Amino acid sequence: MKKNLFLLFFFTTMGALAQLEEVTPEKVGISSQRINRITSLSEEYVKSNKVPGIVTMVSRNGKIVYYEAFGNRGADDQSKMKKDDLFRIYSMTKPITAVAAMQLYEEGKFHLNDPVTKFIPEFENIKVLNDKGVVVSSEEKMTMQQLLTHTAGFSYGFNPNDMVDQKYGEAKLWESKDLDDFTEKIAALPLKFEPGTKWHYSIAVDLTGLIVERLSGKSLEDYFQDHIFNPLGMKDTFFEVPKNKSDRFLPNHYFDASTKSPKTLPIDPNSAMSNYEKVSLYSGGGGLVSTAMDYMIFTECLRNGGIYNGKRILGPKTVQFMTKNHLEGSLTNTVNSGENPLSKAQSDGFGFGLGFGIVTNSINNRVIGSDGEYNWGGAAGTVFWIDPAEDLVVVSMIQLMGSPWSLREDLKVATYQSLIQTNE
Repeated sequence: MKKNLFLLFFFTTMGALAQLEEVTPEKVGISSQRINRITSLSEEYVKSNKVPGIVTMVSRNGKIVYYEAFGNRGADDQSKMKKDDLFRIYSMTKPITAVAAMQLYEEGKFHLNDPVTKFIPEFENIKVLNDKGVVVSSEEKMTMQQLLTHTAGFSYGFNPNDMVDQKYGEAKLWESKDLDDFTEKIAALPLKFEPGTKWHYSIAVDLTGLIVERLSGKSLEDYFQDHIFNPLGMKDTFFEVPKNKSDRFLPNHYFDASTKSPKTLPIDPNSAMSNYEKVSLYSGGGGLVSTAMDYMIFTECLRNGGIYNGKRILGPKTVQFMTKNHLEGSLTNTVNSGENPLSKAQSDGFGFGLGFGIVTNSINNRVIGSDGEYNWGGAAGTVFWIDPAEDLVVVSMIQLMGSPWSLREDLKVATYQSLIQTNE
């Protein structure tokens, strides 16, 4: 019996890794010599004390061509960074929540033009801060598409000089007991603008997570495990770090402007964005911990049209639809003066899909890449991008809040210069 269980475990594990075999870069049109510029870049960042450590993975055509760890675990922990160390991925949680929502969309649980109040009746009488600085009743009904594209009127509370953001801070959102408690607090706050008039990064994806819970009848943690993590074999992604894996959980850091170096960030036991030992607020916007390998599995599933190692979690047309620029559809209200709310986004080469940032114009974006790339990053410096034109995926992990460094742009240059065969 034990032998049979071992064989089952062995073949299951080997199957989970089948699509992520490592190959010589030249086999997929990448130079072995040139891709080592990622190594030089990473070593320079560590040596100059810009970051304690980095883990980076690159895949092309579903094959790993680069997977390395550099530096140390932390500013106060000189043990070596390991490839399987655990990172706070913060907002890289958002694409996972969007996938969960779109699984339910595929099941016919909602339409994108459904009002959010259909699923969150707490918002029925929500207020908005108008152009005159007065809090009034909202005239527009936010839609599911607007919730998924950050055009619903919510905020994050990052700006201490903004009236709405001040109220977010006073509400102590990240000390909420659970998503229901979180939502009741949000319902008492005014929107930053009328739904559909602007794009503004926000807690909207946390509310999407609540809708996933209400439509599925499961906690977000259980839904992710049952419908995404377990099918894909993502064994190291969770809201609460298991005790038997806590030794792999890295410390977080902040950038100290006075010393221009990373300093260890203390843990706030009352905040869901700091405490990963006892979790009841499952933040679909930023609560997950993961590894570079686990997140590569997730991104490879998307690159491959929603299927990984024979396990389909989304249809390919759904993935294509999610990774189109949805801003034109979600910003439905035009300003009376004739101002086009899309103009700045279009000129910057930036768009937004259902859970992803979209590169609409790589030239205007001023960083080497491809039009149609979809991506996102996390507050502690983690980042991923998927380039359908080149069948390329990059996942890179650090733990540094408020980084002033251009690591993401540097990494793009180091990656794309290594291509010796392109598809464009």
